[in-house]
Amino acid sequence: MKRIVFTLIMILGVAGFAAAQITSPTQDVLGAHNVYGRGCAACHAPHSGAAGNGGKSSANSGNLALWGQDLSPLYGKSLTFGSNHSGGGYVVTLPNYSTSSFPSDPGDGYFSLIACLSCHDGNVAKTGMMRGTSVETVTISGATFNPPTLLGNDGSTPGNYSNDHPVGPQATFGCDSSPTGHNWDCTVNADGSITFGGPRGKAFIANYFDVTNNWPVGNLVQIPGTTTSGTRVTSNSWVTCITCHDQHDMTYFNTGAAIKPTHFFVRAWYDPGNSATSNSAAQFCRSCHGGESNEANGQMSVPTT
Repeated sequence: MKRIVFTLIMILGVAGFAAAQITSPTQDVLGAHNVYGRGCAACHAPHSGAAGNGGKSSANSGNLALWGQDLSPLYGKSLTFGSNHSGGGYVVTLPNYSTSSFPSDPGDGYFSLIACLSCHDGNVAKTGMMRGTSVETVTISGATFNPPTLLGNDGSTPGNYSNDHPVGPQATFGCDSSPTGHNWDCTVNADGSITFGGPRGKAFIANYFDVTNNWPVGNLVQIPGTTTSGTRVTSNSWVTCITCHDQHDMTYFNTGAAIKPTHFFVRAWYDPGNSATSNSAAQFCRSCHGGESNEANGQMSVPTT
């Protein structure tokens, strides 16, 4: 899997930490993924795969990343996420790893989706140790609540994934060479990496905590080859759960130059709620949705707060 530049949307308003730089974290960064003290072994069983965590063993159980949850209920399932611009959904058909070749890399896009859903589905893949709501709370206009964490059993119709952000091979990222496009004025390189070479992208990088020209950092799955249509260049690099989320760090994001506050395992500076004018959550979303950025509207020097 190519480790390439970019993150995707995650829209939540949260009560949070101060937006100032954090130099001394005060709690374990694993946060809710400590799983009631079970820690790393809750996901990565040292022995015997799912059976090592008291679950059902199946073909290939634990063979990749020592994964300690039962993946098999998700094999071969087709899930429809989100809605695209034409009104349809993004369909992902998960492979049947019990009969097909098992991936050798934990960065395999399908494996990462199945692994996350083995805990966060709640529909075909049942979970016995999660409460179904987030540990962190969201506060909106004085109302505080804990959002659902089981995507397939969130209180709407069971098995409804249409209210979840698109992932999978259809959820790809692209660049526009036109300065008025909905994407960033960036370039997709031959290896699938992305360079923010245009004036809007460069300004956004500077405004959203300039660390390197590759800010922010995310994880996309690179499908070999690119396609070109007119002025639009589309990378065959697609989104998985870990594009937006760092499953190992709930509350802090290390940029390489500083540590910034985040929430819900978001892989970026994501600290809404620290003030009435906080825009770090919006900036995170704009890191993929360039057409909705300040820079696309001619505001080239709005800082992140």
